[in-house]
Amino acid sequence: MPSFIHEDFLLHGKTARRLYHEFAEGEPILDFHSHLPAADIANDRHFRDLTEIWLQGDHYKWRLMRANGVAERYCTGDGPSFVKFEAFAKTVPASLRNPLYHWTHLELNRYFGIDELLNERNAKAIWDKANSLLATADLSTRKILSKFGVRVVCTTDDPCDDLTHHQLVNASEKGLRIYSTFRPDKALRVDEPETFNAWVERLEQASDTSIRSVANFLDALKSRHDAFHAVGARMSDHGLPYCYAMPCGERETANIFDKVRAGKPASADEHEQFAAYLMLFFGRLDAEKGWTKQLHLGALRSVNSRRVAELGTDTGFDCIGDWPQARPLCAYLDLLEREDALPKMILYNVNPADDYVFASAAGSFNDGVTAGKIQYGSAWWFLDQKDGIERQLDALSNTGLLSRFAGMVTDSRSFMSFPRHEYFRRVLSNFLGSEMECGELPNDVQLVGGMVKDICFANPEQFLGMQMPPQGSGKESCHSESL
Repeated sequence: MPSFIHEDFLLHGKTARRLYHEFAEGEPILDFHSHLPAADIANDRHFRDLTEIWLQGDHYKWRLMRANGVAERYCTGDGPSFVKFEAFAKTVPASLRNPLYHWTHLELNRYFGIDELLNERNAKAIWDKANSLLATADLSTRKILSKFGVRVVCTTDDPCDDLTHHQLVNASEKGLRIYSTFRPDKALRVDEPETFNAWVERLEQASDTSIRSVANFLDALKSRHDAFHAVGARMSDHGLPYCYAMPCGERETANIFDKVRAGKPASADEHEQFAAYLMLFFGRLDAEKGWTKQLHLGALRSVNSRRVAELGTDTGFDCIGDWPQARPLCAYLDLLEREDALPKMILYNVNPADDYVFASAAGSFNDGVTAGKIQYGSAWWFLDQKDGIERQLDALSNTGLLSRFAGMVTDSRSFMSFPRHEYFRRVLSNFLGSEMECGELPNDVQLVGGMVKDICFANPEQFLGMQMPPQGSGKESCHSESL
């Protein structure tokens, strides 16, 4: 019986296979949005066992395990490592048609050379084999990045975060760069005075600024934006339910700031106005420095309040939100455009109903100077699977230029997630190859293959304008063999 993960996995035709193997497979990776800890890369972390590298922090897996009746102790709790892995192994056969079924077996194959379908019966044998490989020097964090041809990783960082680890890696690694991404979401939390004020105290320390007024606050934020730029950052990011686009004036902003600093929460209207004011401020900073702004819009977070109170945020209790997106998104982009302060942007959508909204909005703010200036970003979160990827590609190509697309990201906290780039590249190749074979695209492999190759690496490299490490030999082959 042939392996489930074989060399032509997801490639349903000879043209799809040519596109992938000749144009996509060997391209390096520029992973410009992740949640990887920079400290783990700087320290070249080694993982104790398969649970530590594969299950810790992975709310995708926790959601499925809970749905399969697995107790919380074996998801986020203090259960023994092997018992947690065994509980996941029991869940995998129940996950047919969930993208985790594909990802699980891609990752087992690409990291450990394991071709078996994971289940309860073979869990111990797979555990033992994977752990024996994790005990070697070949699966440290830096070796993993090298193995998968990762040339650039962008982490997601609070303005108060220390950037020392990024500098250490960039000074010591020849073929790799890691850059911070400026994510100031907590600067908007004036509806939560306790959270906001504690964060402002951290910002004071990080910026070496005494914050007594909103002017001081903005100066401190700009100081940290400058510090990020100085160590190579060229991107910002915001996780918002929708864009805030009804700013108040300077005096009203100052009044809201003073009110919250005194311990009183901003009202719903004041929160929106203050957030809109700051989002314009952040947009101007990005435009001045030539940065790219990322907007992750539409997630409804922490919906299960009892479980979030027990376990904290980012533990798997979020869902797709259904806010109207078109009007506030376009209003925000328009406010910056009026000032000639609209930076390059990548817009990520989590609601499939809004695919064409986002794609068409992006196309309304290109400037005829920067190719693909406003991007409809890759399928995100609940949509970063085969169907969601194809829907994103459809919406983008039907309303704009797929040829200018900046490509895929892992958006992951796990060093086991780099095969998601391979997964995307296979879906992309099959998507286009199928249309070539039925005559909807020209039967010109060099023409279409050139676009595939660009989407994989050249487009994000050119669009983001980051300093690249010296060109290496490219991605090593990791198919059907262990590291």
